[in-house]
Amino acid sequence: MKVQSLFFPALAAVFLLFSTGCKKKEIQSLKGEISLKDQQIQQLEQNLGHLQATNNSLLDRMSDLSIVSKTEAESIKKSLENISDQYGFIQDLTQKIQQKDSLNLALVMNLKRSLSNINDDDIQIEVRGGKVHVSISDKLLFDSGSSRLNTRAMEVLDKIATVVNDHDGLDIIVEGHTDNVPISNSCLKDNWDLSAHRATAVVRVLQDQYYVAPDRLMAAGRSQYLPIADNSSPAGQAANRRTEIVITPNLDQFFQLLESPALSD
Repeated sequence: MKVQSLFFPALAAVFLLFSTGCKKKEIQSLKGEISLKDQQIQQLEQNLGHLQATNNSLLDRMSDLSIVSKTEAESIKKSLENISDQYGFIQDLTQKIQQKDSLNLALVMNLKRSLSNINDDDIQIEVRGGKVHVSISDKLLFDSGSSRLNTRAMEVLDKIATVVNDHDGLDIIVEGHTDNVPISNSCLKDNWDLSAHRATAVVRVLQDQYYVAPDRLMAAGRSQYLPIADNSSPAGQAANRRTEIVITPNLDQFFQLLESPALSD
């Protein structure tokens, strides 16, 4: 409200009183009222100025807060996206592990079914460290101190190859193991030689006669250094003389599976 909007009506009243012959004290009273109104107007204008300044200050602060909120919102959005990516990765990894465990169980069952006619003392099938291990006694595959496969070995390896050929996403590691009794003859220098030759003999048969893809195969001689029993007894030595066929997920696929999605900056 402006001064003029209150002043002119009051001034008109004064002139009206003059024209009608109002008394002097009434004029003074009206002048006092006009003066009071002027003070009220000044106070209102001061209050209005203060309110405008406060409003401008609030607008500036709101502007600052809106900028901060936008920045924080972007940060929160990125954090949520990262959490979502990580959660998706964990879900995928869990699913893949469950699939691998289910596949391992199926492999064990199929192998045991295929090899059910073989004495349990000569062949053992189990899951260790997320891999299927087929442990075969040396007497089932080789003659004593020899790396040449016998006739019974062909039957065993044929059945194993039939199962692994149904799962082309798996790698096969053949490990040769010996007891701690030293060996040395015209063909073999020591237990390293014996274990390595036995492993490669099995690999060659799996590839050449039973058509397992060679890029899935690996041969390893472990000599006497990974025993499963005490070599101080004949029974322990017999348990340690073995060939292990380890069926494992393709390593390239496995490492890709473990790659976590990159976090956003």
